[in-house]
Amino acid sequence: MAHKTGQGSTRNGRDSNPKYLGVKRFSGQKVRAGSIIVRQRGTRFHAGRNVGVGRDFTLFALVDGTVKFESGRVSVIAGAN
Repeated sequence: MAHKTGQGSTRNGRDSNPKYLGVKRFSGQKVRAGSIIVRQRGTRFHAGRNVGVGRDFTLFALVDGTVKFESGRVSVIAGAN
């Protein structure tokens, strides 16, 4: 006879890998061109002046400058370095 009863299989026990989303550079911070400002799913923030949008909705700086968050929009003020 078995010393212990067999374990039943569980239907849990899975987890997804972390995605590291969120704001990477905050308002007033200086950025270089190409710096990632926000990683997001969908357009939680929209691109303002001097900000590009990647295929995965990542917002990044197109010029050197200072980050500025307006209502639902992210801009980079150029030459403010």
